[in-house]
Amino acid sequence: LRMKPALVEHSWFQTNKINVMEWPAQSPDLNPMENLWGDIEKSVSEAKPRNVNELWNVVKESWSGITAERCHKLADSMSHRCEALSEWTSDDLDNFHGNKSKM
Repeated sequence: LRMKPALVEHSWFQTNKINVMEWPAQSPDLNPMENLWGDIEKSVSEAKPRNVNELWNVVKESWSGITAERCHKLADSMSHRCEALSEWTSDDLDNFHGNKSKM
């Protein structure tokens, strides 16, 4: 008998008395990595590459230009993101994909 990983994890958290936040599935507003992808997208938009090679060069240059400070700032923003999420009701979570105006 093989248990599903999510069930094993849930059981482990319960056994160890660790509270787990409800987290909406596929929630890019809560994922700091999406901000970095947005930075790269902005660089591509501004550079207006004319071919695949130019596009790849812009993406590589943009990625290498992401500073540790930027990453730390995004990581530090997680407490605010989680705090905002903790104020949501179950209805808010259910309606997340239809209306993102709370974040």
